[in-house]
Amino acid sequence: MQLVVRLIINAAAIWLAAVWVDKIDVITPAEGNGAKIIVLLAVAVVFTMVNALVKPIVKLLSLPLLIVTLGLFLLVINALMLWLTAEITALTDYGLRVEGFWAAVFGGIIVSIVNWVLGVLVPDSD
Repeated sequence: MQLVVRLIINAAAIWLAAVWVDKIDVITPAEGNGAKIIVLLAVAVVFTMVNALVKPIVKLLSLPLLIVTLGLFLLVINALMLWLTAEITALTDYGLRVEGFWAAVFGGIIVSIVNWVLGVLVPDSD
């Protein structure tokens, strides 16, 4: 159940980033809210997999930059994870599209903030 809640939170965060940042779009195969929700959930699954598999490796390899920048390099890492998600979903006719580095940075900031806020509101069920 916790995984489903986290996927919904990721989908909401990606949707807000697509709404608030001009160069981030969610491409759906058909018009309507149902198609958009399904695509957002699929993008959230890809984003969760990228964050679970790739992000720890990138953080470990960039540890000196994280120390020198006092953690601000995490913004670049979050942008790269969002961009990588967009590149993976670009293999299909629908999914997430991110045009440019700064759009990815702003989208990464929005996704991080929304994940943090919603994560506080929906605590773990331990």
